[in-house]
Amino acid sequence: MEIPFAKFQELDLRVGKVLSAEVIPGSRSLMKMQIDFGSEQRQCVAGISQHYKPEQLIGNKYMFIVNLERKKMMGVESECMIFAAEDGGNIVLLKPEKDVKEGSKIH
Repeated sequence: MEIPFAKFQELDLRVGKVLSAEVIPGSRSLMKMQIDFGSEQRQCVAGISQHYKPEQLIGNKYMFIVNLERKKMMGVESECMIFAAEDGGNIVLLKPEKDVKEGSKIH
């Protein structure tokens, strides 16, 4: 399904830096992360703990969408969503090719 370009422009896609990460106790795969977007910080919850350890994420920059509706998972609110590629069950988080500052807009 194709969407109009104007709809794509409504998405707020940004680069964020992981400040902290921890597995949510009692969950099978949820990880809670604190993300720095330059002008603000947000909490992100993602089902990635079977593919990444918290220490692998901290300090790294990844791509996020920041204007999705907030969602609670296992009682923890997610305020943004990290981008990941999936290939036959293999999950890979998407990051910028070169270093850019936190909050950089993705076009």
